[in-house]
Amino acid sequence: MLIDFFKYQGTGNDFVILDNRNELFSKNNSLIRFICDRRFGIGADGLMLLENAEGYDFRMVYYNSDGNESSMCGNGGRCIAEFARKLGVVKEKGKFVAIDGEHEFTMNGDDVKLKMIDVAEMSRDKDAYILFTGSPHYVIFTNSIDQIDIVPEARKIRYNDTYKEKGININYAEEKDGRIFMRTYERGVEGETLSCGTGTVAVAIAAALKNKIDSGAHDILTPGGNLRVSFEKEEGIFTNIWLEGPAKEVFKGMITVDQV
Repeated sequence: MLIDFFKYQGTGNDFVILDNRNELFSKNNSLIRFICDRRFGIGADGLMLLENAEGYDFRMVYYNSDGNESSMCGNGGRCIAEFARKLGVVKEKGKFVAIDGEHEFTMNGDDVKLKMIDVAEMSRDKDAYILFTGSPHYVIFTNSIDQIDIVPEARKIRYNDTYKEKGININYAEEKDGRIFMRTYERGVEGETLSCGTGTVAVAIAAALKNKIDSGAHDILTPGGNLRVSFEKEEGIFTNIWLEGPAKEVFKGMITVDQV
């Protein structure tokens, strides 16, 4: 059977997106793994479905490339907002619901600004910051992050006794020349991605905690490009968090699958 798909990327974090308002896609895990496979399928860090949702412009349903439904994806949220505009579901702004709740967004050209959930879950693991920004993140500040052999190093944390059961995303960050550079190992992908939206938010909030900043914005450079995170802090909770950056269609097509 043929299904129509669209391929999007947000600072190199790439996704297959399907219009599932007719609810014909079966959400089969093996099928999702096949579609995301970079050799046998289309290839992507994850797959998203745009579905109807009462009281919202649409619902975002996100799956990692391992085929499992995942927690929130910030770059995915920005890409699916741009996709919704392409479909005519929204114009320059809107509101959708995802697994972690409601998200507002605004668009200007291919720049998409997405409001993220408040960040109240923050703790420390030795030198690292542990935060929930829609997904769980481990942030450690270090030097020369371009020299880190990220997959084996991150897996020592991802699969240790503390985190192996539920998994956690591992972010390495470096403050340099007024910007923050970062790299991310994503659970569910089980490798490095060129960018991670919720990880970028986690790094921005961790930097605010580290430097005792209560409001402002951080420009963050990922291997896939630049993102900007703005925030405020009220009574110990980070709020009014916006993730901003490009979201672009790469290509569209049809793929033959055995089942939908």
